Amino acid sequence: MPPELQSDARVITLERPADVFTEAFLLGNGSLGVTVHGRPGVEEFDLNLDTVWSGGPQGTPRRDVRPETVADLRAAVAAGDHARADRLARELQAESWTEAYQPLGRLRWRWGQDGEPASYRRQLDLASATTRIDAGAESMEAYVSAPDGVLVAVAHGAGEPLVIDVEFDSPHPVDVTSFSSGGVDWLVAVGRAPSRALPNYVAAADAVEYDRAAPGADGTVDAGMGWAVAAAVTSDRRLVATAVSGFRGARERPSADLEALAEEATARVRAALGREPAELRRRHVEDYAALFDRVQLDLSASGTPQATAAERYFDLGRYLLISSSRPGTQAANLQGIWNVDVRPGWSSNYTTNINVEMNYWAAETTALPEMHEPLFDLARDLADAGRSVAAAVYGAEGATTHHNTDIWRFTSPVQGEPQWSNWQFGLAWIAAHLGDRLDFRWSDEFARSVALPVTRAVVEFALDQLVEDAEGKLVVSPSTSPEHPFVAGGELGTVTAGSTLDQELASQALDRYVRLVERLDDSDDLADRCRRALARLRLPAIDDGGRLREWAPPLLPSELDHRHLSHLYGAYPGSRITETATPAEFEAVRRALAYRLEHGGGYTGWSQAWVLCLAARLRDAELAERSIGILVDELSSASLLDLHPHGAWPGGMIFQIDGNLGAVAGMAELLVQSHDGALSLLPTLPASWHAGAASGLRARGGRTVDLEWASGVLASARIHTATDGDLVIEADAGLRPSVVDSAGAAIEAEVAAPAPRGRARWSWPAVAGRTYAIKVG
Repeated sequence: MPPELQSDARVITLERPADVFTEAFLLGNGSLGVTVHGRPGVEEFDLNLDTVWSGGPQGTPRRDVRPETVADLRAAVAAGDHARADRLARELQAESWTEAYQPLGRLRWRWGQDGEPASYRRQLDLASATTRIDAGAESMEAYVSAPDGVLVAVAHGAGEPLVIDVEFDSPHPVDVTSFSSGGVDWLVAVGRAPSRALPNYVAAADAVEYDRAAPGADGTVDAGMGWAVAAAVTSDRRLVATAVSGFRGARERPSADLEALAEEATARVRAALGREPAELRRRHVEDYAALFDRVQLDLSASGTPQATAAERYFDLGRYLLISSSRPGTQAANLQGIWNVDVRPGWSSNYTTNINVEMNYWAAETTALPEMHEPLFDLARDLADAGRSVAAAVYGAEGATTHHNTDIWRFTSPVQGEPQWSNWQFGLAWIAAHLGDRLDFRWSDEFARSVALPVTRAVVEFALDQLVEDAEGKLVVSPSTSPEHPFVAGGELGTVTAGSTLDQELASQALDRYVRLVERLDDSDDLADRCRRALARLRLPAIDDGGRLREWAPPLLPSELDHRHLSHLYGAYPGSRITETATPAEFEAVRRALAYRLEHGGGYTGWSQAWVLCLAARLRDAELAERSIGILVDELSSASLLDLHPHGAWPGGMIFQIDGNLGAVAGMAELLVQSHDGALSLLPTLPASWHAGAASGLRARGGRTVDLEWASGVLASARIHTATDGDLVIEADAGLRPSVVDSAGAAIEAEVAAPAPRGRARWSWPAVAGRTYAIKVG
């Protein structure tokens, strides 16, 4: 029998099968995604593979742009002619869209008896990455193994032997072959992805097309990659399945050699069948636990339902990141790696104006840096692919990516409204994660081979986007605030100069490039240009209400409840705005967020996750608690998947993984922060988390932190440091910390300044490799 699952915060338990995709449990190994509905007797596994998308390598899709268009656009912006600026911005758009992430199909496995069971329960164990279904006297366990690359499901029953068979159907044209060999029943399915799949919001009779042409002599095609699914059912009631695709790289023609793909999939299943069932499971659990167990959050001592729900949501987010993003896989998209629609919401692509970045906000803080690597791979690819678009569309150096991209590394502005289509700083935002990685753990090799060339491409483009405003300050032009039009002179506008987000991203990229060059003891003219630009760059303004403005000009927001919080980037995920360094802007962020929420903002899962992260940075524990409650109770499904309103979908809601993953980052920031020159302990503790412990959280400078607290007050901490240098800690004022190092020697901690209101700081010289124990009296 499969092991019993414990009814604790690390287990999600439901007492009915999933009626819809958003209620299912998700399994994955970063590449193979499996959606489990929990049907008694007959399970339906929806299969995905991270590399199966519609389309093929597109080169640089764009329309011919007049060389003077960008200059004319900037002139229209400077003149305040927003209608003309809108028209000119549309001339920069490509005559195409990104491609769509695709489902493979549904594997239907009859593992038990028909009929309504006497009892029913399904569970997802976040500690072992397994799901279990109990239906009367029968049970089934399933998991997706990273070491062996397969889905494994094992059924157990009482009484008469189970009747076990397997079927497959797909939304794509597919050939299915069934056969028996050596006492194993096999199913092999092969098909091809669409050669084109338009976004769900584009009305067209031929929205989905398939290329029926035979592959070339080398087995490759222009578009419509091949894929294969292989499944085997054994006499001891096991199902083992996998999938492979013809994806060979973003610039390479994909394979549609279906015979070769079928052989590859079958060989992988055979290899897994060659292992004992217990060994397969052990390899899976050990591989997963080595990642998941790095961080432990235990709020059981709080004894509140809010704390239990928050702990489970935290663990689920880390589980989903491990399951959807591994070294060597594609980055997690809007739905991670799970999707059942040929035209999923927003093509389930990589949306760069918040969503794909939010997927990785928790990677460093919650000790999953390897999971971050697919985003770094995406950044490198886009820095390469985006050079031709920067040159052709803007006449600029460097590289750009607009608000959408896909597996083929589309970087042009797509057709659509300029407020979202024409935002050109997607690569800058993704590249910010390279700097974050180095802040947490410096590596000369990573800095030189990855961060420096990508950041160079970003700043080359950013410098060419900067123009002088009427006061001689430098502003990004053209510029939009993602998806949010403004009101000027009673009319809606979309394009201006110097949106707050673009100014923050430009400032961050320029500053990081300078610091990279200095740290690597390099010197170049580009760094000098960055220094000069930084000295003249316009920083965000504060409006008459004391709120941080969203645009450099005094424009009015058209949607007071807008879901994007782009103008607050400098406070989170950026770190330029802090209470100690920029107190006026810090307060302006607080007021801007309050104003947005007063008018109904935060109504999507990912937007509310951003609210949580900002609440953590603002040290607003009451807002943080409320935000977690909204995420869990209002913006999550029965299986706790994050939801986004979408009128075209049944029930009006669609799954997006970003809210699940962003919430983890926010909860980690409630406990430990390290962006403001100090390692801040329990900066924003919710009232319902009044007692608990956390271990393994990561901080900038190569620090690892363990914490315990009681009655809402820090009791003890352990800090392991991988680097030499002054260690500055921050805690509530009035506490008196005593510090000893790993050798038991007492450490004299000196008071350090400045500290935020109600907090105090202490510092001492830390030595790499040592652990410092802090007790609070």
